[in-house]
Amino acid sequence: MKKIIYILLGLIFGVVMYKSEAASWFRIYEMFRFESFHMYGIIGTALVFGIIFIQLIKRFHIKTFDGQAITIEDKDKSVYRYLFGGIIFGLGWALAGACPGPIFVLIGAGFLPVLIVLISAVLGTFVYGLLRDKLPH
Repeated sequence: MKKIIYILLGLIFGVVMYKSEAASWFRIYEMFRFESFHMYGIIGTALVFGIIFIQLIKRFHIKTFDGQAITIEDKDKSVYRYLFGGIIFGLGWALAGACPGPIFVLIGAGFLPVLIVLISAVLGTFVYGLLRDKLPH
């Protein structure tokens, strides 16, 4: 039953991403060229809701569906890790035209060439796993 809830939440998330055009290559292209506020509005809204929900989880000690406590550890403060990670993520996003969430939305919408992007993302994750111990964190 819990897996059905996760599948439904994923489907709702995918529909929202598709209908809001957050998975649109055109909208992403507009964003990187600073030609439209559309994607910045979506990302900013997600950021605000993320901050609110994280604070609610911490304040009211909200638990998972399984009844386990949700613990969110503080991150190390470091400029370089976020700077380099953000640059690499942004370059990948600009090259592929999609970050990880929209990849699945686009495949679900029938844009099968995006399978190449998915395979590349999985391969990149695998290579990161191989090099993780040698990278600065």
